[in-house]
Amino acid sequence: MIPDATDRRLLAALTDGLPLVSRPYAEIGAPIGLDESQVIERLTALSEAGVIRRLGLIVRHHELGYRANAMAVWDAPDERADELGRRLAAYPFVTLCYRRRRRPPSWPYNLFCMVHGKERGVVRAQIARLIEENQLGELPHEVLFSGKRYKQCGARFVGRHEAEAGRRAG
Repeated sequence: MIPDATDRRLLAALTDGLPLVSRPYAEIGAPIGLDESQVIERLTALSEAGVIRRLGLIVRHHELGYRANAMAVWDAPDERADELGRRLAAYPFVTLCYRRRRRPPSWPYNLFCMVHGKERGVVRAQIARLIEENQLGELPHEVLFSGKRYKQCGARFVGRHEAEAGRRAG
């Protein structure tokens, strides 16, 4: 599926995220001439075609008091990484858990696990629990606490100039 002009305007409207209103799809559709059901239908088709992989939420943890955020990383055996990732992701305090390729020689880690917390001691204890309960103590690992915040934004389906033009055209 190749997105048409209306799809591109819809994707541009999503660039800054969904509005925090009771009917966000109706709100983003109105300026481009789509009703709520048309927006949902088009987003479904774009998703099924692989143009959109997912719609998600960006939580601004710092503003909610979560300032002790850590990424725990492990050099897990490849044959165990997926299973370990599923187990770690099941913990209620784990907010992200995923696998990535190693980048030797400086980055040997392939399993990543994010824990957001309000106090470093609590986060360290939670990571220690992950290590203890999942026998991860022998695996090389690091715990990296966030030191700087960067602006979070959603996916960019189109360039910034295209997004602005799409919003103006609608």
